[in-house]
Amino acid sequence: MNPGGDGEAAAASKKARNKKEKGKKRKDDAIATQQHDCRAGDSDEEIVHEKKRKKHQKKKDVEDVTGPNRKTTVSIAVAGSIIDNAQSLELATRLAGQIARAATVFRIDEVVVFDSTPSSLDNSSRGDGEESGARFLVRILEYLETPQYLRRRLFPMHKNLKLVGLLPPLDAPHHVRKHEWSEFREGVTLDGDRSMGTFVDVGLSKNVLVEQMLEPGKRVTVAMGTDRDITTSCKRKVVPSSSPRDAMELYWGYKVRYATNLSGVFSDSPYKEGYDYIIGTSEHGKSISSSELILPSFRHLLIAFGGLAGLEECIEEDRNLKGKGVNDVFDTYLNTCPSQGSRTIRTEKQNVFRRLFSYLSNTSKIPLGVSVEFADGEL
Repeated sequence: MNPGGDGEAAAASKKARNKKEKGKKRKDDAIATQQHDCRAGDSDEEIVHEKKRKKHQKKKDVEDVTGPNRKTTVSIAVAGSIIDNAQSLELATRLAGQIARAATVFRIDEVVVFDSTPSSLDNSSRGDGEESGARFLVRILEYLETPQYLRRRLFPMHKNLKLVGLLPPLDAPHHVRKHEWSEFREGVTLDGDRSMGTFVDVGLSKNVLVEQMLEPGKRVTVAMGTDRDITTSCKRKVVPSSSPRDAMELYWGYKVRYATNLSGVFSDSPYKEGYDYIIGTSEHGKSISSSELILPSFRHLLIAFGGLAGLEECIEEDRNLKGKGVNDVFDTYLNTCPSQGSRTIRTEKQNVFRRLFSYLSNTSKIPLGVSVEFADGEL
């Protein structure tokens, strides 16, 4: 027997077992580490996914109210009697120009002018041949919204347009200059040969040809595209006036509508489902800061401004609203100038428009395009 040899063999065997156990332990540790890393990776991925989901949901919530898929509109209703308080044709013209300017700056889709007195039964003129304040305001608003190159064709000479040259241009996106190219242009259809289509004056050096057969003297929106060929070999197409907004998110001016009274503002809405949220303005309304104002989701918002005596009298004088109060007519009744020093703040002073639009545009729920404050006279 060799005791020394046996001891060496036992030591070698033990060393081999230890080495095997260490290798197995390292392998187990490696597997555990890999599983931990995998779980950690899954956890990190879940966190990132959750953040993305919340971000997407937040974006979706905003788009549901103000996004392009929502197709929201903002309309304003103005009492025509504010013109009756103007002391001269120049002041009346400047007042109408300020309203047009405010509507354009804040991307208003529709301006409704309503007669606020029961004596306004004749919708076109007064007994002495003069236009009512509402009709005067409608004429000036329509004139200013129309691109300059179309006004001569669409508006015959009228004494109430005598001083519109004093007003600054609206310079809206659809008021495209002659040297500029735009994928959409406003135009007026012309008389002439219809064998190939209809010629349209779009304010360029040549009239363009559209494929549709249209009666002359009609204002249309023409899709010009990117091809700058304006010869008859390149036919264009007349599209809905909403196309520039739908395709390129461009503000394309406001529509003007006349209503015989306040109830007509609501009942004759151009939208099939009507206005789903209506705001009235008055010194008797609620005083709420813009940060505290919470409005529900809407598609068609209407903001109403009263006449010389306010919206309360407009409701009282409207036979269709007999027995109703402001809370029955409006979803929200706001006072945007609390603690006023004067008994009344007239709409025509423009501070009402300026303050209200800035007030509303500072809320995330109202897509008025901009959030700004104007200095006096800037509008």
